[in-house]
Amino acid sequence: MPNIKSAKKRVKVTLIKTERNKAYKSALKTLIKNAINADEHEKENKLYVALKKLDQAVSKGIIHKNTAARKKAALVRKCKAK
Repeated sequence: MPNIKSAKKRVKVTLIKTERNKAYKSALKTLIKNAINADEHEKENKLYVALKKLDQAVSKGIIHKNTAARKKAALVRKCKAK
């Protein structure tokens, strides 16, 4: 456990950011699954939402841009296959 006041604060901040990032990543996974399993009428809209959220995650620094590009390519491939 840290003794310095600023180090104690950094521990708290890190825990808060970790929880926020975990929740955001979980929501991303849910959106991706929803886009893959959507019926034909909703598929295009849900795909658009999932791709947009992936781009937003990159801009917020939650995931790396190459990871997002890989996930987007795989998602589009899976959606077109069904």
